Amino acid sequence: MRSSGSAARILVVAPQPFYEDRGTPIAVRHVLEALSAIGHEVDLLTFPVGDDIRLPGLRILRVGRWLPLRHVRIGFSPRKLLLDVLLSVALWNRLRRRAYLCVHAVEEAVFPALVVARRRGVPVIYDMQSCMPDQLKRHPVLGLPRLQRWMNRCERWAFRRSDVVVCSAGLAPYVRDTAPSARAVEWTFPAQTGPVTDDEVRALRTACGLAPGVPVVLYAGNFAAYQGLASLAAAIPHVLADVPGAVFVMVGADANAIPEDIRRVQARVPEGAIRILPRQPREALPAYLAMADVLVSPRAGGDNLPLKIFDYMAAGRPIVATDYPIHRMFLNEACAVLVEPTAAALAEGIVRLLKDRPLAARLGAAARAYSDANFGPVMFRKLVADLYASATGRPPSTAKGPR
Repeated sequence: MRSSGSAARILVVAPQPFYEDRGTPIAVRHVLEALSAIGHEVDLLTFPVGDDIRLPGLRILRVGRWLPLRHVRIGFSPRKLLLDVLLSVALWNRLRRRAYLCVHAVEEAVFPALVVARRRGVPVIYDMQSCMPDQLKRHPVLGLPRLQRWMNRCERWAFRRSDVVVCSAGLAPYVRDTAPSARAVEWTFPAQTGPVTDDEVRALRTACGLAPGVPVVLYAGNFAAYQGLASLAAAIPHVLADVPGAVFVMVGADANAIPEDIRRVQARVPEGAIRILPRQPREALPAYLAMADVLVSPRAGGDNLPLKIFDYMAAGRPIVATDYPIHRMFLNEACAVLVEPTAAALAEGIVRLLKDRPLAARLGAAARAYSDANFGPVMFRKLVADLYASATGRPPSTAKGPR
């Protein structure tokens, strides 16, 4: 039974460092900005690691501040497990002390949220950024068949118990196949956009040590294995054989987590042909994308659309992506070059766009036109408002309206 109280504050539970410029924290920030814009007040319960952001109505509550932590890596780890336990305890305490309109639980936070919130009549939105069993199948222990079956049962339970499952683009069919009774909605996030002048692009190229006219192939995102960077690294020598002056700029590295595949190729190609840059502030991303001649998304697995695709399309630069169903959610031959997930095919697609500038311009313009028509902040705010109306049974107009 749902609470009949008038509480309008929402509890968002995000078991990640917040804020950091990487996948799930970026998605959570989009949600927080939308909730603030439509007038909701929000408590964000999250890890002790990350930068604070300021939004009207937002209060950030961090667990484990006393822990000497400066970094939490992507994926399962004992450190993350400890923080998840602390987050679950804090979630229980929050719901015991005050009423909330809804709990918005991100990823594994859905399990304690469903146990605690549903007992108190508080609706739960499960924000499914990825399929957890799939993400953990490569783990030496959690990938064991018996544990995979157990995790699949837990996931099915969460689908059935949540008021709404909102998932990354591409995952809704999986949710509906797994639990036909689940209400599943897919995210379509607004892109990071902004005016970028020619002077800004020239200044950035200079800062990156790129001479005028040097062709730039750019990847932006984290360096996790599922991103397919092993195939991209293997493609680089083939591209350089056809376009000797090309430079590959890879943005988003953790200093201590650069894949060995990239290091090996970097040692074999001319000095400067691969530039590895650390994670950049999100507001700087449009300038990096604008300086690229080709943007690449070499994804190696997973059923969820990478957030970078929304930014790539908005940038209006030509895209090479592996031909997976997740990329075909929004990319096709009219706005991108889609290739087989092999190094040779990636190289061929990149070379094709570097050499055929009219084709590159046409595909980039088509991608931007589609982005402008379908991915904007106004449309995203409506999606969030409709999502909360569906979960809580209260129309969006019960919030205060745009600030």
